[in-house]
Amino acid sequence: MAKYSIVVPFHNEEENVTVLYARLKQVMEQVGDSFELVLVDDGSSDRTYKLLEEIAAVDSRVLVVKLRRNFGQTSALAAGFDHASGEFILAMDGDLQHDPNDIPNFLEKLEEGYDVVSGWRKERVDSLIMRRIPSRCANWLMARLSGVDIHDFGTTFKAYRREVIQNIPLYGEMHRFIPALAAWYGASICEIPIRNVNRERGKSHYGIGRTFSVFFDLLTIRFLLKYMSRPLHFFGGLGALGMVVGSIISAILLGLKILNPHRNVMDQHGPMFVIGAVLIVAGIQMMAIGLLGELQVRHFHTIESRAPYAIDRLVRLASPEEQSLLSDRD
Repeated sequence: MAKYSIVVPFHNEEENVTVLYARLKQVMEQVGDSFELVLVDDGSSDRTYKLLEEIAAVDSRVLVVKLRRNFGQTSALAAGFDHASGEFILAMDGDLQHDPNDIPNFLEKLEEGYDVVSGWRKERVDSLIMRRIPSRCANWLMARLSGVDIHDFGTTFKAYRREVIQNIPLYGEMHRFIPALAAWYGASICEIPIRNVNRERGKSHYGIGRTFSVFFDLLTIRFLLKYMSRPLHFFGGLGALGMVVGSIISAILLGLKILNPHRNVMDQHGPMFVIGAVLIVAGIQMMAIGLLGELQVRHFHTIESRAPYAIDRLVRLASPEEQSLLSDRD
């Protein structure tokens, strides 16, 4: 089993595949310990998979994971993490905007005992208006909501201990919130500056549209961190409040009717009557949602979660030791 696993998702990166492989190989061979490269093809429509297959055919330290279609970066990373065998796992993008020469700095922090080491694009080179300002606002808000004091949640360039990352379920766009989820499990986290370089080749897959989706992800992660194991505390609290207020309104109207039987409560206080009834019904519904959430939590903890991806094939060259064993059997 390799000591280090480098997980890299690719989507239509044919111009960068071989260059990144060469750089990763050079850096990891200088590190000196055993390693593997887990290269994930996330449903590319160009020659990306063909090039990955050629690399795997000549290097037994390379495992290629081909997904059946484009599932997205989070699912591609989840596939890579699930098939990585290293004690320490490092993830990075396949567009050459992450410098492999920073990898030893990550590994050094892992060796010091940290569970998660997050990259920090301290000196960013992308657009000020379209990328840097929205990213800075989102990162500040995420740090406040999650309680994890790091500057850059968005970068994929992070390193993890195997036992930590395998305890974190990944789906949707949750890869950027791994430090927050890891902190919920009690992981120790640190941050190191990384180089941020312009894309050398190919076209970026990131746009301003992804920035807007971060807001909804922030709401999701806040809810998950605070109420993931007790959703009834959230929905039940809102439901109980609605039922209490609705009951008070109904009691007041009932009292007015009892004190003055000839008064037409609906004519004089019709809107309040409707509001009270709606609050009671909505409160009951919120309580029911909370109970259903509790059932889902129990379901999550009692069965194995499904993977958010589907694999087409795995490609790996047999190592010299494996080839020797096979020849002995023959």
